[in-house]
Amino acid sequence: MGFKKMLGAFGVGGPSVDTVLAEPSGRPGGTLTGTVNLVGGSHDVEIEHITLGLVTRVEVEGGQGEYGATGEFHRLGVSGPLRLAEKQELSLPFQLVLPWETPITAVYGQHLRGMTMGVRTEVAIARAVDKGDLDPIAVHPLPLQERILDAFARLGFQFKHADLEYGRIAGVQQSLPFYQEIEYYPPAQYAHGVNEVELTFVTNPHTVEVVLEFDKRGGMFSGGHDAYGRYTVPHSDADTADWVQVVDGWVREAVTQHQSYGVPAYGGGHGHGGHGRGHGSGMGGMVAGVAGGMAAGYLAGEVIDEVFEDDGGGEE
Repeated sequence: MGFKKMLGAFGVGGPSVDTVLAEPSGRPGGTLTGTVNLVGGSHDVEIEHITLGLVTRVEVEGGQGEYGATGEFHRLGVSGPLRLAEKQELSLPFQLVLPWETPITAVYGQHLRGMTMGVRTEVAIARAVDKGDLDPIAVHPLPLQERILDAFARLGFQFKHADLEYGRIAGVQQSLPFYQEIEYYPPAQYAHGVNEVELTFVTNPHTVEVVLEFDKRGGMFSGGHDAYGRYTVPHSDADTADWVQVVDGWVREAVTQHQSYGVPAYGGGHGHGGHGRGHGSGMGGMVAGVAGGMAAGYLAGEVIDEVFEDDGGGEE
C-alpha cells in the first residue's frame, strides 16, 4: 500500500499516513499486528499522539425510533508525542488485541451480511485531529461459536440478518455497550411453533454465554409471544458435544415451553435460566438469535457514552 492518505486536517504540505495490517482478520480475543507508516510533509511537525480505534455500526433505539450510529468501541495508543521531520519516513509497529466480545463479521470465510468492522487511525497535531480512513477487518468465530453456528445451519435454519444493538442483556456480564444479534428463519420442523430466532454470543476468556430469543407463533386462542434461553458454555466444550443435538434440544424446549426459566444445559450442567435485554433508553427487548445457512447463506448522530464514541453516522 502506498502513502495515499493525506492528513487533510493539517492543510497542504502536511504529513501522510498509511496503516498496514499484517493480516486483516482475526478472532475475538486474538491480536491484529501491523504498522502505522508516516511520511513527513513539507515541514516538520510535532505529533501529539497516534491512536488506533476499532469502529463498527450499532443500531440505537431512541425516542423517535431506531437509527444507526458509527463509532469506536476500543482504542489502542500507538505513539505518544513525537517529532516528524520534513519528508521523514517512519514506521510504528502495533499489536491490537480484539476484545473477547468483538462481534463476528465473517462466517465460513464469507462476509456476514449486515456487519461492518474496521480499524481507524487517528493522528493529532497541534490540537487538530485527523481520523483517517477505515481499514476493513474480518472477525471470524471462535471454535465454540463456529460449532454452534454450524449446528443451526445443519438443522436447516436460514440466515436472515445480523446487526449490533446498543444496550445490555439482563443478568449477563458485558464489557461492551452493545451486543450482536444473528437472526434466522426456522426450518419446517420448527416453523409450526417459531417465526424466527435470534442468537447472541457474549464471550469472555473462559466461557461463551449463548442467549436465544424465539419469536413464537400464536395459537387459535392465544397470541404469539417470545421465549428465551440462556446457556453458559466453556470454550473447552467445543469438541466434546454433539452440537446439532444440543441446539435441537434448545429449540425444541423453547417451542414447547411458554418461557424458558431455568432451562437445563446441553448435558454438561452449564446452562442457566434467565432472560432480558435492556436498551440504552430503558426500552424493553430481549436478546436472541439463531445462526443459519451454511457458507452460501451467510452471504449517527451523537455520543452514546464514554465507551462508544459516535462517528457522525446520521439517522436512517
